[in-house]
Amino acid sequence: MMDDAREIWLERYLQHLLRERCLTKTTVDNYYRDLMAFNEFCATQGIASWQEVKVQHVRTFIAGRHRSGLSGPSLQRMLSALRGLFRYLLRENQITVNPAQALRAPKSRRKLPKTWDVDQVTCLLNDFPVDSLEVRDHAMLELLYSSGLRLAELVSLQLKDLDLPDASIRVSGKGNKTRLLPVGSQACNALRRWLRERSVLAKPEEDALFVSRLGHALTPRAVQRRLARWALRQGTAEHLHPHLLRHAFASHLLESSGDLRAVQELLGHADINTTQIYTHLDFQHLAKVYDAAHPRAKHR
Repeated sequence: MMDDAREIWLERYLQHLLRERCLTKTTVDNYYRDLMAFNEFCATQGIASWQEVKVQHVRTFIAGRHRSGLSGPSLQRMLSALRGLFRYLLRENQITVNPAQALRAPKSRRKLPKTWDVDQVTCLLNDFPVDSLEVRDHAMLELLYSSGLRLAELVSLQLKDLDLPDASIRVSGKGNKTRLLPVGSQACNALRRWLRERSVLAKPEEDALFVSRLGHALTPRAVQRRLARWALRQGTAEHLHPHLLRHAFASHLLESSGDLRAVQELLGHADINTTQIYTHLDFQHLAKVYDAAHPRAKHR
């Protein structure tokens, strides 16, 4: 059973992530599961307080999770959760050293995100909506691809965030960081059509940009279901999800401009290393073109 003092400080840390760090509930839930797993490990080791945790304890825990088949990114997230907890406890004078600070997760091969090419996305967006909800779905699709939004950013948009005369939208991203993004002409047209439909559907007190048929803000799960339905309606067998369009936005923009820093700003990445994965996607595209076209690359 968790020691009362440890439980109190763990709860305080999670509240710190939500209120001071402004992390999303999904991220905090993931950290909570990771920290609870480590807490259970501490119980098996007879560790009564956070002060008693040593570097070798954290190393043994991570090694055990690695042997059980946990992926590199999941191990990195676990270590990030532990480092953050111990940094917080240091700040609050509950411990004297961060036992997770110098540890690194085992490296694993980076998995490239799946994306669609320009023709696939164009075909998807050229499908004509036939009713109010499809007008809404089409506007969401256009905006996701036009501005590279995350799902959480899309559902949190309010009417006041959209500036159609300026062709821009204000987005609140991870860590409650705000960025101003351009909106393409096709997305602006789709949004204008949706705003006419929205005025009929939305409840008077509802400020969300995208609402359900009952007039309330859409949930992330509802958006995922609607996008999957749109793909089926078009007849594609490939799974369509919001992040796929964010990947398409980033890879197509980088392919055309070559400006990694600009793409980083548009995506809202704190670390440019996160954005660099799209350079690998771009190379994959170029390699396919080369293999198909170069006389000396073709197989006999």
